Amino acid sequence: MDGMDVAGGDGRGTTERVLTLLGLLQQRQVWTGPELADRLGVTPRTVRRDVERLRALGYPVHAVQGVGGGYRLGPGQDLPPLLLDDEEAIATVVSLLAGAGGGVPGAGDAALRALTKLDRVLPARLRHEVRALSGSVESFGAGRTPIDPEVLMTLARACRDEVEAGFGYPSGSEVRRRRVEPYRLVASDRRWYLFAYDLDRDDWRSFRVDRMTDVSARTWRFQPRPAPDAATYVQESVASRVYPHRARFLVHAPAGTVRAQIPPSAAVVRGRGSERCEVVSGADSLDFVLMHVLLLGHDFEVLDPPELRGRCHALAQRLLSAGSTIPPPPDAEGP
Repeated sequence: MDGMDVAGGDGRGTTERVLTLLGLLQQRQVWTGPELADRLGVTPRTVRRDVERLRALGYPVHAVQGVGGGYRLGPGQDLPPLLLDDEEAIATVVSLLAGAGGGVPGAGDAALRALTKLDRVLPARLRHEVRALSGSVESFGAGRTPIDPEVLMTLARACRDEVEAGFGYPSGSEVRRRRVEPYRLVASDRRWYLFAYDLDRDDWRSFRVDRMTDVSARTWRFQPRPAPDAATYVQESVASRVYPHRARFLVHAPAGTVRAQIPPSAAVVRGRGSERCEVVSGADSLDFVLMHVLLLGHDFEVLDPPELRGRCHALAQRLLSAGSTIPPPPDAEGP
């Protein structure tokens, strides 16, 4: 029996030693058996047994034969847990904070999900360093309205832990305290939004994160309610619900073509077959919405509201009148 199986030369137990071995294999491409034995303070036989333990856990540790051979951690079918030292953990969190504000489609949400997972296991001793470094990330909020990363993380934790949240939010000329059950953080092309159930208004709402003040999470847990799709709800709110006028059009062009022409925050585009789509948008003026759809350059029909059809005729007459006007000839030049 190998006495080193129970504890390494430095007194560590088997579990801690195997985790240390995993960390070493993740640091370098190839380690020889004697190198690993020396770093772990065990015999090469114990190294071989620890390698077998990692393989049993699903880590693809390959034995490379010949000169320059040794042990190598290869890619697997599944993503196994990674071991990060303090510096790597700090760098990862700061990079994810930058990614959460980036303009790459989908990257912000993925970065925020990864942040909430790291936040659960990040040692308390590293939190102040992460907080200090995040303030120096200039790319945070790139392409979007800048927001405090601490506010974003507070809301992300509240969504994750299913606890109520509170914050100040503008309502007319004053700021009122809102109590919500937070469900999802949603990133648009310009801003972050919180999709939540408003406890005072007894309905679903979307809130701009950059407008919140004094954000806090409570310890009171809530039972999740059946909820509409967060991204769809927020997009429809941003594109149409917040405006006094809302219009729907049937556009004679593929949905993918029209989506490439309109920012997601400006309109909702739904496919209607392969060659047509429905566009829903809002504005302070129906003429403004009409002009934007007209400038897309596709044939279209007005679906709602009925009065917008009259605005189409009025606009058409105005354009015909402008196009039929013959400008006077320039003044004749003197001799």
